[in-house]
Amino acid sequence: MEIAKSLFYFVVAGLCEIGGGYLIWLWLRQEKSFWLGLLGAILLFLYGIVPTLQPANFGRVYAAYSGVFLFLSLFWGWQVDRNPPDKFDILGAVIAIAGVFVIMYSPRT
Repeated sequence: MEIAKSLFYFVVAGLCEIGGGYLIWLWLRQEKSFWLGLLGAILLFLYGIVPTLQPANFGRVYAAYSGVFLFLSLFWGWQVDRNPPDKFDILGAVIAIAGVFVIMYSPRT
């Protein structure tokens, strides 16, 4: 599987997880509509499906996904919550994304 397609699956999974969690957060913590919570639950269900499209084994996919999740969470906080990352957030995200590439895309025999 090509890297671009794999990264696409990681991003879709991340948006499902973060978006779903955020909608449930709005429902429970900010007393928004129950329907937002239900939509969040559906997105979290889809999050469980999307990573199965990755070519690697479960442990490798979820280990690498943690780096993508970290990066996307900071981006979400910056764009949605208007809380920009600082230089240490950015450094940590770069290190995590480097780890994603090592875990998922290193040549193996």
